[in-house]
Order: sequence, then structure tokens, then C-alpha cells
Amino acid sequence: MMTELSLNVLDVAENSAKAGAALIQIAVAADPDADRLTISIADDGCGMTKEQLARVTDPFFTSRTTRKVGLGVPFFKYAAECTGGTFSIESEPGKGTLVTAVFVMSHIDRMPLGDINATIHTLITCHPDTDFVYTYSYSGKSFTLDTRQFREILGGVPFDLPDVSAFIADYLSENKLETDGGAEY
Repeated sequence: MMTELSLNVLDVAENSAKAGAALIQIAVAADPDADRLTISIADDGCGMTKEQLARVTDPFFTSRTTRKVGLGVPFFKYAAECTGGTFSIESEPGKGTLVTAVFVMSHIDRMPLGDINATIHTLITCHPDTDFVYTYSYSGKSFTLDTRQFREILGGVPFDLPDVSAFIADYLSENKLETDGGAEY
């Protein structure tokens, strides 16, 4: 099992990138008043057939040829459901996939969110040809990072250059702090 939810986000987003997604949208919404944490990852990748979709939460099913198990999605599903939350996947071939996990925030078995900023930063800098839209919400406040806007401003300067990478990391950190006031959950 993964030790923090941000690692589940990383795993699912990596699946999206491998599925040929040009755009991956990640949303993390914490609502302490409703006692809910919702994480969704949507992509415009190749999508899954009904047969693949029916088996994607089976740990002994994977489309990879390098190993016989695929534990990322089943672990994410288990992590949500063991808190009394829910998990769903919608997918259509040629259109993409949407994964949504809802957690009961106060449940003793809910893993911490972890370093979501580092996860988003890693995805952006390691997938130069993929666009990301990341929205982080906490108690009604939110911010969005859209790499398409960054690309327009930077005019082709790569995201993995040290100064650009540092700017992205700072942008994530400053905006998360402004949004949630440093809440850890």
C-alpha cells in the first residue's frame, strides 16, 4: 500500500501519461466541514474498453507486459473505501478516463494527503509534452495551475530548466499555503 494519497495521484497520472494523454486534469478538494476529501484525475488519453474498465480494480489485471500485477488503482480504491468513502472510474476508448476517489477526512484509516506539491511538480517537469491543469481547494478557497498558460508566457522554454522548475515549485507552495493556511491532513 502507498503511504500517502499524493503517491496514488502520481501513479494514476503516470497511467494517464502512458495512455497518451495530452491533457491531465487533477483536482484535490478538501472540505473539513463536510468531512470529505475528493481527488479526481481526468485525462484525454486512449481510454479503456468496457472489458478493461471492468477489470481495472483487480490487482491481478494489468495491461503491462513487464509484470503480471497492477496494484496502483486497486490500492487507491481500497484507500478510499476503507474510510467509508467511494471510488469510481469512467472511461471510453478514444476519449479518456476519469478517476474519482472520495475519502472521509476524519476516518482513522485515511492516509495523509502527503506532499501533493512535489507530486504535481514532478509530473509537470517529467512530462514536458503533457499539459496539466491542477486545482487545489480547501474550505471553499482554491487556486489553479494550468501549464498551457505557463507555456504561453514562457514561449517554448522547458519546464525542467532549474529556474523554471524552481518557479513552479514556489508557485505551488505559495498558492497552497494561501489557500489552506498550512493545514495538514
